[in-house]
Amino acid sequence: MAEDVTVEVEGRRLTLRNLDKVLYPVTGTTKGEVLAYYTAVAPALLPQLRDRPLTRKRWPDGVAGPSFFEKNLPGGTPEWVARVRLPVPGTTRARETIDYPLAQDLATLVWLANLAAIELHTPQWRVDPATVTTAAGLSSARTTPPAGSPLPADRLVIDLDPGPPAGLAQCSTVAVAVRDRLVAQGLSPVPVTSGSKGMQLYAPLPPGFADDHPDVGEFAHALADELAAAMPRLVLSRMTVSLRPGKVLLDWSQNHPTKTTITPYSLRGRERPTVAAPRHWHEVEAAADGAALVQLDHTEVAARLAADGDLLA
Repeated sequence: MAEDVTVEVEGRRLTLRNLDKVLYPVTGTTKGEVLAYYTAVAPALLPQLRDRPLTRKRWPDGVAGPSFFEKNLPGGTPEWVARVRLPVPGTTRARETIDYPLAQDLATLVWLANLAAIELHTPQWRVDPATVTTAAGLSSARTTPPAGSPLPADRLVIDLDPGPPAGLAQCSTVAVAVRDRLVAQGLSPVPVTSGSKGMQLYAPLPPGFADDHPDVGEFAHALADELAAAMPRLVLSRMTVSLRPGKVLLDWSQNHPTKTTITPYSLRGRERPTVAAPRHWHEVEAAADGAALVQLDHTEVAARLAADGDLLA
């Protein structure tokens, strides 16, 4: 299907191009298959993306070619794509802003995949829906979107990053220890193998959590320091490169408001079409006891979602 194909997705007309282009040369996975995957997992992925400013990593010529991160709306963005205007992180000049897209619906997800936006990265907070707009929704009297209003973080993430030769086995041992501490704080974390080297633990923040822990990043930092002290041969809370081999870094910094992490169910731009995949705790516990645990690809994740439902729901 080298020719352009026009489709209708939830009432939106989209022109899909180069569906037979191979985006993953090692496996022969095409753009059409990437689009099919994102369509299949959309019911689980879209709730993770909704109202979160979206940073994309694009591989226009496939994962063997160059890539680039993109935050702003690209040229030719359909007027119906939701967007939010936010200050540039770290800027001291309030007029410096970025117009981010938000993936609120399947049509937007398909549009992004058609642009070879393989990886989808989001922060741990959402924006006030009242500050989300579309180009079509702006009145003639107002041609620029309103300033976005970030809400407090609604989830905590602990990134478990192994330093070789450590891998998923060591991450699993640490994940169980982190889970037990988070559960003691009233949280319910879900493990997500990253599709790269390690895994993340995602925990929704219940109402009232911020009253006791107004700085989620500091809460995560303290937890990481505690684990590093309790398990010094395996766990690090500092990013010192010389200390990394054979240990698991608990990257608490992913909770900083300017940071993003790979969104669960997103593909990765690796050699194979692996996915940031939610996992059962019994899989992680078994891996901590010596069973094999591997990163999952897009076909496996789609099949597991159909069989088991959304583990993050």
